[in-house]
Amino acid sequence: MKLKSNWRAVLRHAWSVRLAALAVVLSGVEVTLSCLAGSPPIPAGWFAALSGAVTIAAAVARLVSQKALPGGE
Repeated sequence: MKLKSNWRAVLRHAWSVRLAALAVVLSGVEVTLSCLAGSPPIPAGWFAALSGAVTIAAAVARLVSQKALPGGE
């Protein structure tokens, strides 16, 4: 496996990376809220559903052509 020569630009600008990071944050929020005492302010399953939807969006974004990134190949 070899990184692309412009991996830093991809990491900063690609929507698939941004959406995958958002899915990670949503999953973390869900776990944190479930660990807190008392009932969470949002009904159970909403963060899981949002995380799933964002993950699907990240996969689709990976297939969509995005404008050229700096240092592209």
